[in-house]
Parts: sequence; structure tokens; C-alpha cells
Amino acid sequence: MNLLLAEVAQATQRLADAGVPSPRNDAEELAAFVHGVKRGALHSVKDADFDARYWEVIARREQREPLQHITGRAFFRYLELQVGPGVFVPRPETESVVGWAIDAVRAMDVVEPLIVDLCTGSGAIALALAQEVPRSRVHAVELSEDALRWTRKNMEGSRVDLRQGDALAAFHDLDGQVDLVISNPPYIPLTEWEYVAPEARDYDPELALFSGEDGLDLIRGLERTAHRLLRPGGVVVVEHADTQGGQVPWIFTEEKGWADAADHPDLNNRPRFATARKAMP
Repeated sequence: MNLLLAEVAQATQRLADAGVPSPRNDAEELAAFVHGVKRGALHSVKDADFDARYWEVIARREQREPLQHITGRAFFRYLELQVGPGVFVPRPETESVVGWAIDAVRAMDVVEPLIVDLCTGSGAIALALAQEVPRSRVHAVELSEDALRWTRKNMEGSRVDLRQGDALAAFHDLDGQVDLVISNPPYIPLTEWEYVAPEARDYDPELALFSGEDGLDLIRGLERTAHRLLRPGGVVVVEHADTQGGQVPWIFTEEKGWADAADHPDLNNRPRFATARKAMP
């Protein structure tokens, strides 16, 4: 075992003692980041090349600063995104939401599907859809100027139409034309603040986390926005907390003009997102 791998083992224990959920992964990721190699090549770093800055970043992670803030990057499906203070760090759970949306769009008999991403944050969802559905026309909106600093970096050179504004009032120029509306909105109840992981509670922007006493305030608003934007037969996909399984589909009722409202599990088989189809007239 070389010096770096021995230090990674020590760092793993330190991170575990600090309550970091994935200590081995993070210790290796930070070692690779500091030394400029892939995780699988850590064994190739010579003892003389060990960089003591490794323990500086480990100390930051011990304080529960997000791994992605330290490295400045987040991986999402086939994307590498720039992230940092002011923008919500995309989570692996959202990848399954996007996967469902991609399958739904591909199943539509539409040559150039029109897609809207509400509350885009880092731009992860919009960029993944633009990349994986090549002929799609993707539009995205974000309210926070702090978040948009990162969104603009990530979307530079992309074909996504990015706008700043309130998701509930966005894209009136697309009313009744959209094939898919997708959103990972804030959905944590204000009453759950103390139970939120420090990485999110202390570093992610509050605007991207909390939404009223039951966490569903913005989703209720997005229901009306999605109905305004979608064409008949168009589909809405909304991420929610696993504890909200069963609640969100009831927001998309037949009385409001929806059909086929349902919940779907994430990769851990926990209810993670709801979908509904705008009813035909």
C-alpha cells in the first residue's frame, strides 16, 4: 500500500466519525481531486508526490461542507456540472426522475419535443434532456441570481433557452404547446428543518429546499403552471420527498384536468416523483 492509500484509509475513518454518509467514497474522491488523478489510479501516486493539502480538504468535509463544493463539480447522468455556494447540488435520486422523463418523451410521436424545466438550479435536468433527446427544444427558468451564476456557466454553449424569473409565471409564450414539464422544486416542510442533513441545510440555498408547512406549497402552484403550459396529452413530472409518496398525485386530480396521476420509485424503491398527463378536451 502506498502512502496515499494509507492516508485515504485514515481519512475514511475521520469522515465516518464525523457522520459523513459515504466516507470511503468521499475520501477517495478528494484524494483524486487533490492529486489530479482518477479514483482508480490512486495507487499509482508516488509517496514523494503526496500532497498535504489533502488533509485540508478532508477537514472541510469533516465539517460537512459538501463534497461538490470542495471540488467545484457535480456529476449527473453523463454531465459534469460546476456547482458551489448559492446553487442546489444535484442529487443521484433526480437521475431516475430524468430517466423516466426521457423515456416518456421518446415514446411521444413528436419530432422535436418541447420541454420546460421549472426551477432549473444548476441546469442539470435541462442539460441532461437536451443531451439525451437530441432533437428536443428545451427551456429552463430559475429565480435566484446566485444560482444563475452557476447555471449560466453550465449552459454556456448549450442550446437550452435559459430565463430568469418566477417558475409559476414563466413561459406564457409557450402556453398550450409544451410536451413535457419537469421540475425538482423545493419540497421540504419547514417543520423538518432540524432533520435535514447538514450538507443541505447549511450549504444549499433555502429557496431550493423549503416550501411551506407541508413542503407542497410550490408543487401546488406548479400544478397550475404545468396545466397552462402543456398541450392536451402532455406530461408533467415533479420530484418530491420520499415521505410525500401518495400526497403529490392527489394534487393532479381529474377535476383540475389531469389523468393518469401516479407516483414512481427511485433506485432505492422509495416514492420519489409524481407524473400526470393533461387530459384531452
